[in-house]
Amino acid sequence: MASENKYSFNKLQKRIRREAGKAIQDFGMIEDGDRIMVCLSGGKDSYTLLDTLQYLQKVAPVRFSLIAVNLDQKQPGFPEHVLPEYLEKLGVEYKIVEEDTYSIVKDKIPEGKTTCSLCSRLRRGILYRTAKELKATKIALGHHRDDMIETLFLNMFHGGKLKSMPPKLASDNGEHIVIRPLAYAREKDIEQYSEAMEFPIIPCNLCGSQENLQRKQIKQMLNQWDKQFPGRIESLCTAMRNVVPSHLADNVLFDFKAVTANGVADENGDKAFDTENFSSVAVNNEPVLMSDIPIKQLA
Repeated sequence: MASENKYSFNKLQKRIRREAGKAIQDFGMIEDGDRIMVCLSGGKDSYTLLDTLQYLQKVAPVRFSLIAVNLDQKQPGFPEHVLPEYLEKLGVEYKIVEEDTYSIVKDKIPEGKTTCSLCSRLRRGILYRTAKELKATKIALGHHRDDMIETLFLNMFHGGKLKSMPPKLASDNGEHIVIRPLAYAREKDIEQYSEAMEFPIIPCNLCGSQENLQRKQIKQMLNQWDKQFPGRIESLCTAMRNVVPSHLADNVLFDFKAVTANGVADENGDKAFDTENFSSVAVNNEPVLMSDIPIKQLA
């Protein structure tokens, strides 16, 4: 590896590791003594997740163990030797779970229809059961920042909900804690890292299923925005961590009926007569948004 390429790779690796460490700390993902089941699909995201957790295991102030788990769903052509050989070489504890969900999905879903929904439900149930058998305290998934943003728009456009993939959540059966340590990592960084590391990627289309068209459309929209408006995706990511319930319209999340005019100025109060201006300006040599500056400072 040329010195310039090596320097670029080192920066990339440090960035992914730093972002994962920050996400773990910000959301309290890992505790001392945890046994973490890392779900390994054979794709770029899960390989990067395992690699990053292995590094953090060495430097983290808390002790935790890892066990990689792959679900062999018996798709025709699945290269079942790839992951065991890779994990043996790494010296990582692992378990390959063999369940013929492929036949079930093909039997239940009409030809030509997307199988992902049923497949993911079956896979989730098997992985929860496996986590229980292995006495895992956490289940780690390889979803990254872009997955979370795509899910946010999918829910808004097609589900009528302001909802995304959380970095940490209890499983739907209430028995496990699911974590996403790559919540701050960019997909393009993971792609670049995966290529540089030469992970033995297993294609995700072995089942012959059609790609999720709605997610594909959202991804194309976000990629276009990223090219056309640099920084917009970063702003979206920041927005998911800066929710203002009083400025939405969910009367369960915020008690609008209890709102009163108490005579006390509030810079977060309503600005209905203002024209929104999100251009960046400098106040005290620090860049801020025009809309964030109290009126009295602009007078």
